[in-house]
Amino acid sequence: MFTDRVRHIPCPGPGGLKASGYRIVIYRILAAVLLAAAPACTSAPDTPPAPTELRVLSSNGVRSVVEELQPEIERTIGRALSIEFSTAAALKTKIEGGEAFDVAILTPALIDDLIAQGKVAANSRTDVARAGVGVGIRQGAPAADISTPDALKSMLLKAQSVAFTADGQSRTTIDRAFAQLGIADAMRAKTVLKGPGEAPAAVAAGEAEVVVTLMSEILPVPGLQLLGPLPEAVQGYVSFTAGRSANARDADAANALLRYLSDPAAAAAMKAHGLDAAAVDAGTR
Repeated sequence: MFTDRVRHIPCPGPGGLKASGYRIVIYRILAAVLLAAAPACTSAPDTPPAPTELRVLSSNGVRSVVEELQPEIERTIGRALSIEFSTAAALKTKIEGGEAFDVAILTPALIDDLIAQGKVAANSRTDVARAGVGVGIRQGAPAADISTPDALKSMLLKAQSVAFTADGQSRTTIDRAFAQLGIADAMRAKTVLKGPGEAPAAVAAGEAEVVVTLMSEILPVPGLQLLGPLPEAVQGYVSFTAGRSANARDADAANALLRYLSDPAAAAAMKAHGLDAAAVDAGTR
């Protein structure tokens, strides 16, 4: 029984009680010392770590050249780039909604609006490049002449389907060109509207016959070939401008990226991707 076991528990004598009391006091003193020292051991200054990545929001119009130059940019500025590509309009909406970023590469009007809203630093505005609109077809498909407005009109009317981005920056030029050629109504039935960056891939995959978009979005797509730019009479250019966030985590690295993008040394890579570098274009006007 329980009571039997209790009766057989030995009890310490007076000396044992005194020793136990000393031990209890010592334990309490040690516990108090450890508790007092704990905050000093575990607390650290409330200093945020230095950012390791630069957050970049970039228009699809310069995607191919930015991706090609990314390793060299990262070596030059000493920061890795975390890049999100989409349409310039979609990225501007994200920024207005509170999206964190360090550098944005959009169109001049959108950057200027973000400067007016205090979201982009006014002294960081940097012109980067411009791109013309071109026509692409699936690799291996019969090529057609589009060098004149009449030749372009004939080619588009013969096409079974024409894809372009619903909300892309090239849409204004495309709609205006169709109107100037007098084929706006005829094109509606064969238009395939796609999401950001999807139109070139749709043609490469055989989902549409022709793509009309920025040449910089046609050239890098496997399985796609560029027929050429729109004739100058119906051509329109989309310019790209960059800016640093007013709340950039690393303003020095952001400024270094802006300098790299606007340096004439990047012009050759931009040209290969269907872009006219702003630094070069400015000197020829």
